[in-house]
Amino acid sequence: MIHIVLFQPEIPQNTGNIGRMCALTRSRLHLIHPLGFEITDRHLKRAGMDYWYSLDVHHHENWPAFRASAVAPKRLWLLTTKSKQSYWDMHYTDGDGLVFGNEGHGAPDWLHEEIGPEHRITIPHANAELRSLNLSTAAGIACYEALRQVGMGK
Repeated sequence: MIHIVLFQPEIPQNTGNIGRMCALTRSRLHLIHPLGFEITDRHLKRAGMDYWYSLDVHHHENWPAFRASAVAPKRLWLLTTKSKQSYWDMHYTDGDGLVFGNEGHGAPDWLHEEIGPEHRITIPHANAELRSLNLSTAAGIACYEALRQVGMGK
């Protein structure tokens, strides 16, 4: 299983899309509060559709509560634009967690420090003038690479 960790997500449609992907891939979704929306938001429900009820989702009051949780992954990878290491070059194992900052601010500096430079990775893109991908797109790209490596569907 791969864990998708969203640090204080702000846009319900992104979280709904990621939830749908997690339900389809049997990945666990961790939502680190505070969220920028109500979990009952109609946009979240629309994006996640009826998949939300098949989702293994865990809510955490804050980052320390997540880290202390019995269901939290042991090894974390932070997807960030502040890394030169490509997500393609990493070796993922079953149970790894992919951490994503929020849409407006990314991950705070203290989170970058806690995870450490060896576990900060980026999704390369060809246009250096543009900053980053949409959160749900990035989560899908990284999740499927990790699942490919750990053998989803075998």
